[in-house]
Amino acid sequence: LHDALPISGKSAAPVAPKASDAAAARKAAKAREKELINKTRPFAQENVALSWFHVVTTMLVIAAFITGTVMLSQWWARALCSLGAGLTIVRGFILYHDHMHNALLKRSPVAKAFFWIYGILVLTPPKVWKQTHNYHHAHNSKIVGSHVGSFPLLTVAMYEAATPMQRFMYRFTRHPINILIGYLTVFGFGMCVSPFLRRPKGNWDSIFAFVVHIALLLTLGFVFSWDIALFSLVLPLVVACAAGGYLFYAQHNFELMMVQPRHTWSFTRAALECSSYMELGPVMRWFTGNIGYHHVHHLNRSEEHTSELQSQ
Repeated sequence: LHDALPISGKSAAPVAPKASDAAAARKAAKAREKELINKTRPFAQENVALSWFHVVTTMLVIAAFITGTVMLSQWWARALCSLGAGLTIVRGFILYHDHMHNALLKRSPVAKAFFWIYGILVLTPPKVWKQTHNYHHAHNSKIVGSHVGSFPLLTVAMYEAATPMQRFMYRFTRHPINILIGYLTVFGFGMCVSPFLRRPKGNWDSIFAFVVHIALLLTLGFVFSWDIALFSLVLPLVVACAAGGYLFYAQHNFELMMVQPRHTWSFTRAALECSSYMELGPVMRWFTGNIGYHHVHHLNRSEEHTSELQSQ
């Protein structure tokens, strides 16, 4: 800044860059971006056996926690198992997420069928998840359009121009209470009911996931007991949806993040300056499937979050 100021203190006439210089700068920037992305490709190689190990062990841990919610007698012990199941469901979701990006077990029909069922059971139906999440990767942190697959962003001017109802919905959507009850709002309504109402034929698996969930809840309640339904189904998903909602929010809403208009938007800047790196301890790294390296994932979505585990 000091070098840009005229020594005399008089205002200097701005000098517009030449069109050729601007074009050369854009070309050089694109070349640097391509080089950076190419450097991530060696880390996108999958160890299939290790991928199956992560899938199987994660599902066994979920099964163990769910068994604890049914077999244990003390309510606090069952609640702890519900908490453990919910956090491990988050890890399972990261594996599902990576599979949907064709980064994990993409050639396995068994994995495809398994993760389709998993997405239905955890209220993230595959069709709407893939549509919204792929859009999110292509439009991450643009001022307009970034709300699809993520939380909405408004500039001060856009907020001031919004109607009272639009302001309320914006504040509520981004409010911690909405994240806390994400089981009902973000996932139950936002991922299951709302997509079906918008496009019933195209998003049929959304309402299917909702119906399956209600059927499981009623079956557990009437056939077994309502406390089993609470501890083994509802509480684990409440924990998983709240944790997942918070992670979605924190990944692209933090101080000093770069939000860009469409005409200056850059894929690599959106990945590295608009996607967070969350420094977590070993326990939470396991539960979240290394999702803290989210900026690297946005740089190359073919790279598994669990690849960090595979390199150790």
